[in-house]
Amino acid sequence: MTRHNTGGQPPSLVVVGGGVIGLSCAWRASAAGRRVTVVDPEPARGASWVAGGMLAPITEAWPGEEALLALGVESLRRWLDFAEELGRASAEGAGLRQRGTVVVAVTPGDRSELDAVAAHLALHGCVVQRLSARELRTVEPAVGPDVAGGLTVPGDLAVDNRELLHALRAACDLSGVTFEHALARAVDGDGVDVVGGRRLRADAVLLAAGAYSATLHPALKGLIRPVKGEILRLAHRPSALPPPRRTVRAVVHGSHVYAVPRERGGLVVGATQTETGFDAAVTVGGVRDLLRDIERVLPGLAEYELVETGAGLRPGSPDNLPLVGRLGADGPLVATGHHRNGLLLAPITADGILALLTDTQLPPELAAADPARFVGVRG
Repeated sequence: MTRHNTGGQPPSLVVVGGGVIGLSCAWRASAAGRRVTVVDPEPARGASWVAGGMLAPITEAWPGEEALLALGVESLRRWLDFAEELGRASAEGAGLRQRGTVVVAVTPGDRSELDAVAAHLALHGCVVQRLSARELRTVEPAVGPDVAGGLTVPGDLAVDNRELLHALRAACDLSGVTFEHALARAVDGDGVDVVGGRRLRADAVLLAAGAYSATLHPALKGLIRPVKGEILRLAHRPSALPPPRRTVRAVVHGSHVYAVPRERGGLVVGATQTETGFDAAVTVGGVRDLLRDIERVLPGLAEYELVETGAGLRPGSPDNLPLVGRLGADGPLVATGHHRNGLLLAPITADGILALLTDTQLPPELAAADPARFVGVRG
């Protein structure tokens, strides 16, 4: 929807938010010929910077969330092309890891939960394989003796979130995206007000500010909320056992924990999930619980170095689906509410926003993410 473009120049787009969603959309739009500005005081940071990096629509699936499963599976299908195109556009690696995932259980009750998820996935044609404890340790020797069994999910992949962010920032720079290192105060369909009294006008505006999106447009109030997740980064020491080769997800006495390998022996362990508003402090209890649970599964990690703790604010929505579309007839475009799946859903979200900008066909899986499903954002 063009409002201000009068000089024969390519249409302009302002993207509010420089996380993985905002940068992916900005890169795609700029590569398609738009003049793009990203507004963010610290692009390529925020929740995207502290993410685990799982691309896991299958192991994140839950009964009753079939639309989210379909959306995630389709976005994962697009990920290989997305990574290859990003690598060419940025001259950097996108950080994609394709070794798959194992999901393990400690107690019989934990195993029952995994069996229920496996049965649900089988109904939707998702490939998983049940494994005994012995079979799991053959597949992934780092798994410890407390593990009672689990699943292997070769289709669920991972990405190094920081490599991805560096590549997206480079691709944006090389394609001509400009960055406004400012804090947005309000967003509408015509532009963005930034702190300091300036207004940035554009032919189109995209609100992709993650957990902060609801503070920038009244239609999102009560729809987008911050969900804190704490993570740990570990480094392998020469005296310690080798790290797992695959992503390891686990259920430990009903609690969920994961370890995602990085290059050169690094691991990301996460993640807590608490709703405490915009409090992003790392807590002693969060660190304790993550270490306690992951050691039950991968006991060799006790000898690793703890190199970083961090917390991010995921953007939650009422139904766990993102909001991707337009806020009313004359409002801005929006891409937020991705909760735990921002990195996974980046390719399909960027494709969807580009389709809306060019009036072309939206990926059908994104129909469930239309903001109009909530009465308060209808036109």
